[in-house]
Amino acid sequence: MAVPTNTVQAVGRIGNREDLSDIIYDISPTDTPFVSSIGRGKAEATYTEWQTDTLVAANHDNKTIQGDDLANESRPATTRVGTHTQIFKKVIGTSTTAQAVKQAGRANEHSYQVAKAGKEMKRDMEKRFTGNYASVAATASVAGETAGALAWITTNDSRGAGGADGGFSAGIVAAATNGTQRAFTETLLKAAVSAAWNAGGDPTMAIMSLTQKQTAAGFAGLADARRETGDKKLKIIAGADVYVSDVGEIRLVPDRFCSTRDALIVDPELWEIATLDPMQRRALAVTGLADRTALYTECALKSLNESGNALIADLT
Repeated sequence: MAVPTNTVQAVGRIGNREDLSDIIYDISPTDTPFVSSIGRGKAEATYTEWQTDTLVAANHDNKTIQGDDLANESRPATTRVGTHTQIFKKVIGTSTTAQAVKQAGRANEHSYQVAKAGKEMKRDMEKRFTGNYASVAATASVAGETAGALAWITTNDSRGAGGADGGFSAGIVAAATNGTQRAFTETLLKAAVSAAWNAGGDPTMAIMSLTQKQTAAGFAGLADARRETGDKKLKIIAGADVYVSDVGEIRLVPDRFCSTRDALIVDPELWEIATLDPMQRRALAVTGLADRTALYTECALKSLNESGNALIADLT
C-alpha cells in the first residue's frame, strides 16, 4: 500500500528523542585460568631468587655390614634460580568535558575506564605468564621483564624438529626456540603427564588454546561420545573437560590468552606470582583539563620447580 500524502513519519523528524540503553554490553573475556590457579607470594627486590632441590634416587641396594665404619655420602647441592620483576601498568586520562556531560551506562567516565583497565591488566598478565617470553633485567633505560612459563620448562618438554630449550642460566631465563609444528596426539599428552609425574610433580591442569582442546576431545581414550539422558533425549558429547590419566585427572583448560601452538601441563603448586608492589591506583599530576590515573603492579612469575611440569610444544 502507498503511504497517504502528508502522513507524519518518525524518519528524519526533528524532536525525536534518542533511545540509548543504560546497559553497556561488553563481551571481552576476562577469565585467566593460569593466574587464578597458581599461588601468591612476595618479592623483596627486582630480581627475586629461590632454590630448587631433589632427593637422591631411590636405591634398592641400600645396605651396610654390621659394625661397619660409616663413610659420609655425597649429597646433592641445591640449585639457585631467579627471575626479574615486571611493571604492568595502564594510564587513563579523561577530559573534564567527558566528565561533565551526562553519560549513558555509567555515572563517572573516569571511574568506568579505570575499572576496565584493571580487567585488561589481568589479561596482560595471563598472556605474559603463559607465554614463551624471556626475562630481562631492568636498567635505567630498559623495562624489566619476567619470564613466561613456556620459557622456564626444559626438563619435560616435547618439541618439534629444530626446537630448542630456553631455560634459566646465569640470572636470565631465555625463550625457547620454536620447532616444526606437528599434530597434537594422545601419545604426546600421556608422555608429558608421565614425565612430570616421574619427576615428582602432580600435574592437574593442561592449559591450551580452544583449538588444541578440541583436538584433545577426539582422543581415543574418551568414553562413548553419545549417551541417553534421563529425559530420553540423545545428546552428542563433543567436548571433554577432564582427561583421566594413569596418575590422576588432568583438567583440559582452554585459555584465550595462551600460546596457540603449545600445551602447558602444570602442577599449580609449583608456580607463584611474587609481588614486589601490589596492584594500586596512583593519581597523576594534572597538566591540563583532564583527570589522569595510573593503575599498576610490579611482580614476577616464579617457577618453583620447573621439572614437576611439562610442555608439549610446536602443535599445529
